[in-house]
Amino acid sequence: MSAQVQVQTSALPITPAGLGDLWRLRRFEKLTFSREDAWPLVELLFVLAPPGIVRLKVESDRQMIGFVAGETRASQGTGWIITLGVAPAWRRQGLGERLLAAAEQAMHVPAIRLTVRASNQAAIALYQKTGYQQIGVSHRYYVGGEDGLIFEKRIMESWVDDSSKQNGEKANLGLN
Repeated sequence: MSAQVQVQTSALPITPAGLGDLWRLRRFEKLTFSREDAWPLVELLFVLAPPGIVRLKVESDRQMIGFVAGETRASQGTGWIITLGVAPAWRRQGLGERLLAAAEQAMHVPAIRLTVRASNQAAIALYQKTGYQQIGVSHRYYVGGEDGLIFEKRIMESWVDDSSKQNGEKANLGLN
């Protein structure tokens, strides 16, 4: 991969996703995830439709190449990354890290959690690199019986309390 491709990849904007992205997200899911992990249409509707869910995408030539969704659980003081994916041809170019950081900022909570397949070493490496630590295991969580590893990242309190920065970031992502 050339430095020129990396520069171009880092320049691709992260934008809000919505119901108008349903069919692009459906194609993306089928391309990005195994048959057993790709979400069915009804779950894609759930992630794109209700208020309060952070939905961000990266596109190139009107094709979705990255997507993340997260929900805030205010009663727990946490956010959960419910899905994060990067199309195979675009992996290892920083898109996953950028999407993850954008979702963390948009959720505005002191802790973010996620679950990942125990066998997904590339994703686990990304989460560890970005400050997540394993806090538990959800046994037989995934289709096929594979365990899900639960990771958490504690967000710096000063970062969470910096409402002016957060409001500016949310405005840039259209999340206010």
